[in-house]
Amino acid sequence: MQKFTLLNGLVAPLDRANVDTDAIIPKQFLKSIQRAGFGPNAFDEWRYLDHGEPGMDNSKRPLNPDFVLNQLRYQGAQILLTRENFGCGSSREHAPWALEDYGFRVIIAPSFADIFFNNCFKNGMLPIRLDSAIVDELFKAVEANEGYKLTVDLERQVIAMPDGREIAFEVDAFRKHCLLNGFDDIGLTLQHVDDIKSFEEKHRAAQPWLYA
Repeated sequence: MQKFTLLNGLVAPLDRANVDTDAIIPKQFLKSIQRAGFGPNAFDEWRYLDHGEPGMDNSKRPLNPDFVLNQLRYQGAQILLTRENFGCGSSREHAPWALEDYGFRVIIAPSFADIFFNNCFKNGMLPIRLDSAIVDELFKAVEANEGYKLTVDLERQVIAMPDGREIAFEVDAFRKHCLLNGFDDIGLTLQHVDDIKSFEEKHRAAQPWLYA
């Protein structure tokens, strides 16, 4: 998993509450269990004017000009600013896969659905909860300033604004450790590889008939 330490990224505003995982990545794209390749279908039903299906050439599909992420000023955004209860609905892990593959590393919202929130950390993204009033202020700043960027410092747990002000955020110490070091569940397990090998050797010596 890619490490997360410091990010200076363009902010894209998705001014919608209760965005569910079927909106983030529609159900027809869940057939694949590969983590890569879902980015072109993130927010598929809002992003395109036609109905999307796996295997389509997305470069030839008509874009919805009214969808915010299709606006030129937000191309290349790495920080998604959104509203309450982001990631609600089904627990599909494809949702963070799609957002990460699109290019987002940080999601800022007043609240998240619990399972989606946990899945973000497991896939190298940092979901940040901020007070609704601060989120409102950020939406206004993004709208008023094209090319608006924020700097997210996970080690210090602060978001630096262009005017020099800083916004502190909370993050669980264990999740912070995993992101800073790029550890997913497999990576965490491999930190104990010597202990695992030692156990297996002792187990084989004590009960060799199980390995015949």
